[in-house]
Amino acid sequence: MNRKLLIILILTCCSSFLFAQQNDIMPQSTHYEWPKDPLVKEKLDNWQDKKFGMIVHWGLYAIPGIIESWTICSEDWIERDSTISYEDYKKWYWDFSKQFNPTKFNPEQWAKAGKDAGMKYLVFTTKHHDGFAMFDTKQSDFSIAKGPFANNPRADVAKYVFDAFRKQGFMIGAYFSKPDWHSQYYWWQKYATADRNNNYDIRKYPWRWNMFKNYTYNQISELMNNYGSVDILWLDGGWVRPLETVNEEVLSWGANIPKWSQDIDMPKIATMARKAQPGLIMVDRTVHGSYENYQTPEQRIPEKQLDYPWESCMTLGGAWGFVPNDKYKPAAEVVHKLVEIVAKGGSLLLGIGPKPDGTLPAEVIAQLNEIGKWTSVNGKAIYNTRITKNYNSGQTWFTQSKDGRSIYAIYCIKPEEKLPKTISWKGNIPKKGTTMKLISKSYNLKWKVLNGETIVELPSNLSERNALAFEFQVAN
Repeated sequence: MNRKLLIILILTCCSSFLFAQQNDIMPQSTHYEWPKDPLVKEKLDNWQDKKFGMIVHWGLYAIPGIIESWTICSEDWIERDSTISYEDYKKWYWDFSKQFNPTKFNPEQWAKAGKDAGMKYLVFTTKHHDGFAMFDTKQSDFSIAKGPFANNPRADVAKYVFDAFRKQGFMIGAYFSKPDWHSQYYWWQKYATADRNNNYDIRKYPWRWNMFKNYTYNQISELMNNYGSVDILWLDGGWVRPLETVNEEVLSWGANIPKWSQDIDMPKIATMARKAQPGLIMVDRTVHGSYENYQTPEQRIPEKQLDYPWESCMTLGGAWGFVPNDKYKPAAEVVHKLVEIVAKGGSLLLGIGPKPDGTLPAEVIAQLNEIGKWTSVNGKAIYNTRITKNYNSGQTWFTQSKDGRSIYAIYCIKPEEKLPKTISWKGNIPKKGTTMKLISKSYNLKWKVLNGETIVELPSNLSERNALAFEFQVAN
């Protein structure tokens, strides 16, 4: 089939891929186990101060501009052109490794855009489910450092991404997919690839699975030992797990569950990783227990406040990676989500995707810059804060300073809303005589309590957009 026609057909189906992916979301778990290692606790507390991060999906899928990895998985929710065979499609997809040559690769641009937005930590996709490594792995030739980009001085992409974000003061996270659909130790070409799981019976071929375990361990070891300080190991592909940990949450995804255990020996991996990176935060998504140091609800915000560490990972546009003509969330929507998430005890990890040439779309930079206009003057109510018992009243959300001395009320302005002369909220009644400060302007405002409701007078000349943040004290 004509390659351009194939891409058009794929892009036509892309919206259905994205919709399906939105529905492949992890439901809220009720189980969390606090880490015991004091260094992990310390780093986790530091991470909880950051509140706003960037997750970068960049790989082969950027070239045709399609959903990351999933089109090569044979599951019912995925649609492909019916005139091309599945095996030919996979070959077509994987052959992008021979074309991926991002000569304008500019991680400094990404890091600056993130900093300008007010982001404080990074999660970079070092390898997605398709198995294509965005680092110079010695375990496989299927990597950015082995194709057309090999002779570029920045061929070891992850190194330069991490360096650029470190220079901007970010905590560093490495996303790593536990499944690897390109590896013969995971998807063995002897058999068809029926779904996202490994496609052979591990009980029958234990030696092959042991090879995959070694391969996974060695790749993670490379990331932990060769790329400087790493704060977070963000492990995706939660179906790769011990069989005994498969629970209702996993079953709710609708994916087939094999009869054998896809155990990759996480205790061994964790011991190695934390020897190289003391205090490392491990995020073995959905495998609740010792190695899921914070939880990661995807594309949604929990209904209620949670008192353990978590982040909502959400896309800025409609896709995790680069898709041409993507529609991006308005800055106000992102700010409102950030405010709600922080008030409920979480962090926002916002997903963006660089173009195939290694630069960010201009629209992404513009949106991040607009978000930063708010965080740069209102960040006191977001960063280094913790939850309050009374965290919401209508359009107003509440946080408190880490030392508990100040309460912050954040009023989210609705689209097209004309600011009223006064705003009010219930709960968190200010302490008698306290100063009510508008954080963005350092204005002291008049306020009163009437019938158990706090009423704050707003200046007539306010031109604020997105949200208003106030600082005050409450009676003990």
